[in-house]
Amino acid sequence: MALPQVIKRGLSTSSAMSAVIKNVTVIGGGLMGSGIAQVAAQTGHNVTLVEVNADLIKKAESGIAKSLSRVAKKLYKDDPQAAEKFIAESQSRIKGSTDIADAVKDSDLVVEAIVENLEVKHKLFKNLDAVAPPKTMFASNTSSLSIGEIASVTNRKDRFGGLHFFNPVPVMKLLEVVRIPETSDETYEAFMAWGKAVGKTCVTCKDTPGFIVNRLLVPYVAEAIRMMERGDASPRDIDTAMKLGAGYPMGPIELSDYVGHDTSYSILVGWQKKFPDNPLFVPNESVKKLIDEKKLGLKTGEGFYKYSK
Repeated sequence: MALPQVIKRGLSTSSAMSAVIKNVTVIGGGLMGSGIAQVAAQTGHNVTLVEVNADLIKKAESGIAKSLSRVAKKLYKDDPQAAEKFIAESQSRIKGSTDIADAVKDSDLVVEAIVENLEVKHKLFKNLDAVAPPKTMFASNTSSLSIGEIASVTNRKDRFGGLHFFNPVPVMKLLEVVRIPETSDETYEAFMAWGKAVGKTCVTCKDTPGFIVNRLLVPYVAEAIRMMERGDASPRDIDTAMKLGAGYPMGPIELSDYVGHDTSYSILVGWQKKFPDNPLFVPNESVKKLIDEKKLGLKTGEGFYKYSK
């Protein structure tokens, strides 16, 4: 009899925790922020999406509408009425705002998804800390900066953590939930329950550079580029080898073009500044050259490879 009681208590606790987060504020309407807003809205959460002006809000809402349409076609391919209902109800749960104080007044959770710049994030979270209700939990979607450093300017480190989604958010199933030493058990459990509620598989990591995925992925890509720089193998052969030999869906050189060389290079530069003795964090010279030539990868039409429009 003891085991079912334990299981029942565990389920009820999880259910209670998932109910903690109902109203979500997402700061930043770019690809990541829009994706987070979408998955929250389509799973029944009330979402306020904050941007700096009305034009950017419209742009984000347009992107969300297109993405919701794609999701609806997959979920309700034989029921167009259900698809339309899904889209309409999801959109009805999202409202745009340019007023941070108003956007967070009823918020249970604020997720930040703005530029990867510590100074800018500090300014934002200082402001948020002053205007958000005491109950409101804060999270950053940063992929490379320290959660502890971001949280350092707030007075609610116990209600602060990392929620690192992956692009494209509506498609990618993983969510890295990052704890700092001050993160309370209640906050952590709420983050885990909310991550599951929005349809993600959650993994937990300490506040270590790059968390799990990027801590392994970024040095892997950099080492593949170093192999190419030494002339050990061609980019195409490196990519083919890792796809067919290791079962990866995309080779490391292709992946570097897909991510964007400005993004990956800035991550390594930041890590190298903090950990100058780690050889895995040395930025690639060939990547710096591509950036100087404005060849950032897929998004500019050329990186290590050329792409047709």
